[in-house]
Amino acid sequence: MGSMTVGESAISENSSPKLKPGIRMSVDLVAAARKHVSFLRTVHHSASLHQTGFLSQAIRRYHQLWMPLYAQISDSSPLVLPPMDVQYIWFCHTLNPAAFRRYCMSRFSKVIEKPAIFDDENEEYAMKRCREIWKQRYPSEPIDPRDCPEDPAAAGDTDLHGVDLLAVAIKQLRFYTLVSDPFWGESSFLVSAKHRYRGFIYLLQKFRDGHSLLVPTIDILLIWMTHQSFPASYHRDVGDMEMFGDWECMKEEDMKATCRLWEATFDHPYERAGVTFDRTRSPVYWEASAVDVNRGFKSLEPRLVTEACIFMKGNVEEGCVKKTFLRLKTIRRHKEFRMDRHVSSILRCSSEMAFWQKECQLWCELGTRGIAVELRRKGRGFFRSELVEDIVFSWKEVMRAPSLTVGRVITVVEKEGKAKLRVVVSMTPPVQAPYLLKCVPDRVTDDAGAMISDVILRMNKYRPQEGRWLSRTVLDHSGKECFVIRIRMAQGFWRRGGENPKPVKWEERIIQVCDGPWSYVADSIGIAPERIVGTATPKVDVREEVLHGNGVIWSLSTGYELTIQWARGLDFSLENNTSGEHVRLLKGRKLQYQVAEPHLDKDDIEEGFVTLVRYSSDDPVGRATALLNWRFFTVEFLPEEDAATVLLVCTAIVRTVSDVKGEDVGNLLVRRRLKQAKAGSRDWGSVVLGHDTFSQLKDEISSNVHLQPWHWNPKEVMSLPEMSYSFQTGFGQSSNADGGDRLYQGGI
Repeated sequence: MGSMTVGESAISENSSPKLKPGIRMSVDLVAAARKHVSFLRTVHHSASLHQTGFLSQAIRRYHQLWMPLYAQISDSSPLVLPPMDVQYIWFCHTLNPAAFRRYCMSRFSKVIEKPAIFDDENEEYAMKRCREIWKQRYPSEPIDPRDCPEDPAAAGDTDLHGVDLLAVAIKQLRFYTLVSDPFWGESSFLVSAKHRYRGFIYLLQKFRDGHSLLVPTIDILLIWMTHQSFPASYHRDVGDMEMFGDWECMKEEDMKATCRLWEATFDHPYERAGVTFDRTRSPVYWEASAVDVNRGFKSLEPRLVTEACIFMKGNVEEGCVKKTFLRLKTIRRHKEFRMDRHVSSILRCSSEMAFWQKECQLWCELGTRGIAVELRRKGRGFFRSELVEDIVFSWKEVMRAPSLTVGRVITVVEKEGKAKLRVVVSMTPPVQAPYLLKCVPDRVTDDAGAMISDVILRMNKYRPQEGRWLSRTVLDHSGKECFVIRIRMAQGFWRRGGENPKPVKWEERIIQVCDGPWSYVADSIGIAPERIVGTATPKVDVREEVLHGNGVIWSLSTGYELTIQWARGLDFSLENNTSGEHVRLLKGRKLQYQVAEPHLDKDDIEEGFVTLVRYSSDDPVGRATALLNWRFFTVEFLPEEDAATVLLVCTAIVRTVSDVKGEDVGNLLVRRRLKQAKAGSRDWGSVVLGHDTFSQLKDEISSNVHLQPWHWNPKEVMSLPEMSYSFQTGFGQSSNADGGDRLYQGGI
């Protein structure tokens, strides 16, 4: 192996940490790692590969069939890939470079290199080519492992030259859970991981005689495994350097020793956003979705979220700093988020621990624009302070940095002494999180979608407005209007004379979802969008026969039937009449939305929640694609879930439950536009802290009301402003315009 060098990487006032170890890589590790993550996802979702017997059979096929075949054709036909089961065992075998090399040399007198195929088109060709060759070479052996007869003898033959491939294969099935967050497939994140991997290899080679075991972070480990899966290239680049040990059993003292060594060498934090040692489940559910079915809605914009980590380190140059503190806050949006840390506490931690401290780990919507760090000095009043200096880390700047990390230096000068603080912000690439929508009250509209108003009358030359529809404005995560929901309630005309409308029959009380915002004609008076993307219609013909008067059925234009029953408590079901897919509505927060904290798992909180779960061959236990709360008229759903369907289901539940309970559910009967809080002062989740981080820092945060996922405490986050009227006394003053309270209080 060649000599290694490391470049300068100290953090200056306006710098991004840089690692430039002179280690050459003979394979495109970024493209390979992206393909590797995709491969691990496929393996993880393959039920067969989680069966011991199937893995044993795969080891037999790999050892007895594939390796002899590929050793013979690899020089003339390199673009050939075996079936998935064999590919997985091949990968597991390469994780022990020295043993794999001995195996290849003893059997084939050469090291068998895996083909570097990183795009889908070449992969499809390579697997097709394999089927052709396999069929010629092994006519009696099916290439599809599911067609192979069970071989009891294969179960005991899983050791190849001292490597228990069955044990390795079972262990590696668990690794995907560490790299399943969607940002692992982003090129910028993998470029940073490759950069850090080169630095880690440099440390291993330079300090290989040390007593401590160097522990890689998960991003480094992913690149390391990817590199090893190309045995010939790996040997050319770094020799037969073995894996550090068991990634499931890392010792705390080894992790701390690795941090110290890394930071002493490269002068920036070893951990970074997305790959901290105390990695916990993200409080924001952001599973990667292969498709977004909602791109056709003109006003529905993706919700992009990034994970950010703030690290700090300080050095006292003289004296002691007592009166200054640092304040962390976001640049835009969540103005309530402020976290104050006294400079003396940062300096004390830095001197004791001797390496960078992770001060905060948070998940931010991209609309927050970045993080600001203010150096403030205490004033005379108890709550007063003055700004001394501030530094800003914009998301755009951090995303442009090669390592997705940017550092700044703040010098603290007081009469008592002087100190220098280093602040480093790292982030993950922004990825699409579930859509988050909230329905808020608005004015009553007529059959044409125009709000009942004198303004509309004057525009139409005092032509009467016909019909009455309850209307709701749907806001997205940023407070932008994206849909209008309308529920038909009455027929009849309104003009300045004041005719009273008449309620329509139950089966005529259809629900419409209109795509887009209001078209405003004067102040808050507007007309609903013309494009209707979904309707829900009550089915009256089957109510008595099927439900015996204790339920209703809504027919959705998106192909579903929603059944709501209340004979023994509320019960919901959803069926697809067109595709036959299996989908369920489960009461409460289920699967990934389940909240484990007992103080939050009370029945009165769970009652308003409904989880939409879809089942498939890949997800036999079910996968939650949407979470609804009909008490607060709020929905969250994955990009692959249809917005119109989710909104129709939630609105139909709100409408039905309001009638059944005889009370206003979800503020359905409010018939005026309520004043919303100013943008940035009452966000729904633009800044979220994990539960552990929140518990540790809650005493230092100015406001903790909205710093957790909305479904953990929906009353605090999603409730509308306080109102001084109730369902029994009427919502506001009755008028001839909206028709009065009695028109909207009629039961089923």
